[in-house]
Amino acid sequence: MSALDLLRSLFAYQAWAHDELLEKLAHLDPDAHAKERHAAIRLLNHNLVVSKIFAAHLSGTQHGFASDNTEETPSLDTLHCDVAAMDRWYRDYLQTVSPNLLAEPMPFAFTDGDKAMMSRQEMLTHVVIHGGYHRGEIGRILAQIAVTPPWDTFAVYLHRTEPSRRLQKVSEPAGL
Repeated sequence: MSALDLLRSLFAYQAWAHDELLEKLAHLDPDAHAKERHAAIRLLNHNLVVSKIFAAHLSGTQHGFASDNTEETPSLDTLHCDVAAMDRWYRDYLQTVSPNLLAEPMPFAFTDGDKAMMSRQEMLTHVVIHGGYHRGEIGRILAQIAVTPPWDTFAVYLHRTEPSRRLQKVSEPAGL
């Protein structure tokens, strides 16, 4: 599997994981768990802003953010739509970017003004890992209020989207 194919698979997984988590949050009682719901929305919004910032770096445009989150907290419905749109952007980007461009180093500045340089592949990898980190934080919040978080693993995604993977024969390792 090429790096580009792996990135495509990881961003499809991320979109699936975001949707699963946002659906879980939609069923969270906004009165009984207002504090936890707000914290989860703020974390997802931060993740969205960072994804938008890196999308701007990748496309060579200005992102317009002075911080890695917004002052206003969006509604869960608005956030769900915006996250889905950003997930589509990344999947579309990965359908058009050439493998040669993935290794290209790109200078940019973080929102605090620090200068940086990463390849496109490193930026894309950062976006996926960053998203998983914050979904994990939200999963912990849910578990603390006795709400089972969604299964957010790449392995679960692969087996749910490609059930034929479950049909493979498992063989014993050689030498045992």
